[in-house]
Amino acid sequence: MGTSNPITLTVEAIVNKPVEHVWKVWTEPAHIKQWNNASEDWHTPHAENDLRVGGTFSSRMEAKDGSFGFDFGGTYDVVDLHETIAYSLGDGRQVKISFVAEGETTKVVESFEAEGTNPVDMQQAGWQAILDNFKKYAESLEQA
Repeated sequence: MGTSNPITLTVEAIVNKPVEHVWKVWTEPAHIKQWNNASEDWHTPHAENDLRVGGTFSSRMEAKDGSFGFDFGGTYDVVDLHETIAYSLGDGRQVKISFVAEGETTKVVESFEAEGTNPVDMQQAGWQAILDNFKKYAESLEQA
């Protein structure tokens, strides 16, 4: 369950691609497996996504050396095409992602409730690193 007074953290990035491209790269499992890691020594060998209110998603994040891995997943609460995705994680924490179209660029703003196990600054840095990796991958594609 989520905590009664959760700390909400926010990460953001400007992606130099139109919102339709950014949305597709963010939501399609084949793409998720390419960008969903915080560093080069991690990867996502499995991802599933049922992008609709009440739908679920899951991904498996693992260290490439096999030393550690975990499952990440939840249930969608809000899906507004090219604008907003909100979901509840298995432990009850809430996440919201906004996609703000700015001409040929898209501002991605991701807010999430921190968990109580790891330091807040470590969580902020980890989520920002994943978002930065998303930006790099999304911009490297000619067309999604």
